[in-house]
Amino acid sequence: MKDIIKSQPSGLFRLLLAMLLSTAILLPGNGNTAELKKLEKPIEPPALKLESLKGKKIDLGDYKGKVVLVQFWATYCSPCRTEMPSMNKLIKKLHDADIPFEILAVDMGESKDEVQKFVDEVKPEFSILLVDKDEQIEDWNVFATPTNFLIDTQGKIRYTLYGEFDWGSEAVFKTISELAAKSKNEGKDESEGEGKDKDESESEGKNENEGKDKGENKSEDKNKTKDEKEEAAPDKEEPATETKTAD
Repeated sequence: MKDIIKSQPSGLFRLLLAMLLSTAILLPGNGNTAELKKLEKPIEPPALKLESLKGKKIDLGDYKGKVVLVQFWATYCSPCRTEMPSMNKLIKKLHDADIPFEILAVDMGESKDEVQKFVDEVKPEFSILLVDKDEQIEDWNVFATPTNFLIDTQGKIRYTLYGEFDWGSEAVFKTISELAAKSKNEGKDESEGEGKDKDESESEGKNENEGKDKGENKSEDKNKTKDEKEEAAPDKEEPATETKTAD
């Protein structure tokens, strides 16, 4: 397998990602050479905005609500060629079960003709994305192919994987099904929590305004009562002035 080395990696995300991927690698051999590595805490992925082989603009941010497998691959990568049929099997099985799932397979900067030739031979049934410049994916810190990221319905990385893998296994189907259900519920709880906070804030504002109005009304009533008392008070009669007649 030919490694793709990214020069001068930087940033906390890159360092963390490299550590995670390194812990997911097992000893090479026949069949599976890797396993899904679950992150202790979900990570926000870097931006991914590329054009597909069919000319469609793809933005990872538009896929929230679905579990997404982002794979970085290359036509010269033997494990990539071997595992793509199992990826076809996985996406079909999940779609048949009405589980929201997509695969975005990012080729590592090869020509469109090279990629098209590979696709014609292997026939992947998912989106193939093309990279024009290294800068478009450098924040992902991909140093070899295949490298995989499993992203939940809230758009956060939950699992990483490096190396050849059988994506058609029952264990993978179960993991993704549970991830889709779990992340969806977490998003619902988060939304309900935000709605509750908003309602409480509005309620506090309403009570504050009511208190303010009540205070103003009380002040008006006080002034009104004072005015009413003044109007109701009898006018004081001025003392009579005796007029003396000149003798």
